[in-house]
Amino acid sequence: MAGYRNKKAGAEILPGVIILKKALLFARELLEPVLREGSTAVDATCGNGHDTLFLATLVGETGRVLALDIQEQAIKNTRERLAAAGLLPRVTLVQADHSDLARYINSPVAAVMFNLGYLPGGDHNLVTKPETTVRAVQAALLKLDRGGMVTIVVYRGHAGGRAEYEAVFSFLSGLPQREYSVLEYRFINQAGDPPLLLAASRL
Repeated sequence: MAGYRNKKAGAEILPGVIILKKALLFARELLEPVLREGSTAVDATCGNGHDTLFLATLVGETGRVLALDIQEQAIKNTRERLAAAGLLPRVTLVQADHSDLARYINSPVAAVMFNLGYLPGGDHNLVTKPETTVRAVQAALLKLDRGGMVTIVVYRGHAGGRAEYEAVFSFLSGLPQREYSVLEYRFINQAGDPPLLLAASRL
């Protein structure tokens, strides 16, 4: 049977074999059926704008995206990325801590994305914190519409990252089963403590 070679891994991939996705890509795959034309979504940690662009594309011309980040540089980078794609009118950018997101949401939302840790290309000492992240996730769940979903990509490799993961995991584990479905998705045989995904869907 003919196959193709994964150059990065040096392994041959056979046709029909499913390749497990990285945490961020799987988060997007989970959210694609949740969002549609006219939806409202939130990027709680917009960083360099990749997730914001993803959300803005899915909500369509009549949808809205709220994007927050505590760093001015992140807001600037996200604005430039959206403008280049012609999607800036669909997005409201706010420089604020993600724990304050409830202040800027006036109606139920279909999806909230979190990408924790530090700003890629920025100061690695400026990272999300366990206490504020748990407050932010709690606020996001309270604003979530039925059938909506919160995704949280977690990085445990940096200083404080594991404590943040444990705090968010503990909070999500305590959510009532009748109201939310919660999952954890991660690789267990890879070096370097790769990112993992936590996700909660409101039933």
